[in-house]
Amino acid sequence: MLVANNNDDNLLQDLIIYWTNRAKGYSQTNQDELATDKRKIWQKLILNHAPNKNKLRILDIGTGPGFLAITLALAGHEVTAVDVTQAMIDQAKDNASQYRVKVNFVLSDVHCLPFDDNHFDLIVLRNVTWNLSNPTVAYQEWFRVLNSQGKLLNFDANWYLFLFNKDLYSQYMQDRQNTMNYGIEDHYRQTNTQEMERIAKLLPLSKEIRPEWDMNILQSIGYKNIHIHNDISKIVWDEIEQINYHSTPMFLIAAEKQ
Repeated sequence: MLVANNNDDNLLQDLIIYWTNRAKGYSQTNQDELATDKRKIWQKLILNHAPNKNKLRILDIGTGPGFLAITLALAGHEVTAVDVTQAMIDQAKDNASQYRVKVNFVLSDVHCLPFDDNHFDLIVLRNVTWNLSNPTVAYQEWFRVLNSQGKLLNFDANWYLFLFNKDLYSQYMQDRQNTMNYGIEDHYRQTNTQEMERIAKLLPLSKEIRPEWDMNILQSIGYKNIHIHNDISKIVWDEIEQINYHSTPMFLIAAEKQ
């Protein structure tokens, strides 16, 4: 049985409040992605790494406004999507209806999922693990619900490591300056930066060097055939995103359950 401590509960509530406040704006970002070639780019990238089945049973972890869930449902797969924030689930449902796709949206803490063992062929997540209060427990739970021969695809970055690393902080500030130099929107100005940094300082992965940390944890849990792609930014980000997040490239972790 997985039991959260009071600190985890408090942190989870802070995260829910933060992402509730961001749900509408984040949903607009997802809608913009769905309306461009990004949808096809992500679809191709994920399915190129997915198990070879005509119709996959997919779980989208931390779906937010539903970008990955909708993208994969449009490719004809059976998709379940979970998020701990009701406001995100509401946005995701609205977005899915716009594209007339069926997705099973479930309100759930991703550390403790309401699904049977060995249930999904593929688990996908994007920019989720970094803001978990107990990522080790989460990785164990995802392993439980994966089928034998199932696959995990985790897209993430070292978000907020700059709070604990002077060199990275300098690079982060240079990114902010570069947005001004190029006359483009600074994505960090769209958020409650002070509150997110306060929360990030409490999150365990903000201090870790990733994806090396993930590799070690995944191996200890029993994942096999773990492959790391340290920088997929030029594949999945547009030019504005690459300028905004140059110091924090996105990585891909692919792992299997055997």
